Amino acid sequence: MTFEQESLHILAESMAILERGFDRLPDLAPELDPEAMRAVLAETAVRLRDNDPYHHPLYIGQMLKPPHPVARAAYTLAMALNPNNHALDGGRATSAMEKEAVARLASMFGWETHLGHLSGGGTMANFEALWVGRELRPGKAVAASSQAHYTHSRLSDVLGVPFRKIPVDPLGRLDPAELEKTLRGGEVGTVVVTLGTTAAGAIDPLPDVLALRDRYDFRIHVDAAYGGYFRIAGNLASLAREAFDRIGEADSIVIDPHKHGLQPYGCGCVIFRDPAVGRFYRHDSPYTYFSSNELHLGEISLECSRAGASAAALWATIRLLPPDPGGHFARGLESCREAALAFHAALEADDRFAPLFPPALDIVVWAVRAGSATESSARARRIFEAAARLDLHLALATFPRPMIEPAHPVLNWDADTIVCLRACAMKPEHREWMPEILKRLHAAADA
Repeated sequence: MTFEQESLHILAESMAILERGFDRLPDLAPELDPEAMRAVLAETAVRLRDNDPYHHPLYIGQMLKPPHPVARAAYTLAMALNPNNHALDGGRATSAMEKEAVARLASMFGWETHLGHLSGGGTMANFEALWVGRELRPGKAVAASSQAHYTHSRLSDVLGVPFRKIPVDPLGRLDPAELEKTLRGGEVGTVVVTLGTTAAGAIDPLPDVLALRDRYDFRIHVDAAYGGYFRIAGNLASLAREAFDRIGEADSIVIDPHKHGLQPYGCGCVIFRDPAVGRFYRHDSPYTYFSSNELHLGEISLECSRAGASAAALWATIRLLPPDPGGHFARGLESCREAALAFHAALEADDRFAPLFPPALDIVVWAVRAGSATESSARARRIFEAAARLDLHLALATFPRPMIEPAHPVLNWDADTIVCLRACAMKPEHREWMPEILKRLHAAADA
């Protein structure tokens, strides 16, 4: 059995408890054709087989981590009511759950006072952070590294603000010296610091950017959509540890619980250190905000309708697995990093591969050695396809020459980029499965 099913029985018990809370109501017999539903769901299950096994440790490619059973069950439980967390009228209980869950995430970064909410994902969360930055620094540009998520430049276009791409160092991190050159012009209002780039898991040097903020006027937005939960991991290297230890000095933070937070898609979160930024959200909706003088989440969000089920799922997961240093949840993150370090060490010992740099979190990237850059890319694609035939699912990512050259993968640079292989060891089980993963990788490379 590859899919956990015990939680379905627990869900049925919980559904009965939920139902008893509404037993004062007249009976309602929903129209349901069990046989027709059974047939359609069977057909759906067959269609869903046309996927890679995202839930399995042999899938180590993209950022896909199965939600915890308690998150799936809580989400389904809430869907019996289908609450909308735009207003208390449509999601009273789940709005409270959202506020509690977001407060718990904020406390993970050292913020007791904050303003924040869940979102459909990191893109919308980052959009709100950049929008607030625009309102506070009108006409100013957004600056981010060339390895930052592509949405920052696209969102800047949507917001009508200039975007400045900052070069990176050989570790894929924003280069502070290059950033300062741009800051001297006085045109930058927000600097995006990425703690966990999506391509290589690189950690931008937040302490250096904070030092620059002492001399120049700009806001710091930390995009920790992927890496944010590693704030509580106890086995980070010094550069990453120094950055995460100072994350609370940023002006805003984005974290995606649907990545390392064990949540179903989509569940992002944006948090601001200064609650006063809520003034930019101010609006009136007389047909939704009439039931309470308490804060409605729609009053601090650009999104309107949002699934209350996402809040219930995150709240339940935090209750079961608190994000505390040294706890069970944190140890799972540490296992992911241990798996990545073991993977990197094995690649270094294999003369066919050229790992770019030790993983800062749990993402490993490596080039395939060859005579030329073009041939290296071609070999990477062949290994990617051969591994998939062996049920080992990797990913491909293209990196620029300055990030790859220190690894010396090729003799002839006939291209400025190389397609590399990439693995996200983001399931705790990857640590125990690493021998099997390496066995299949070696077989794919020999094919």
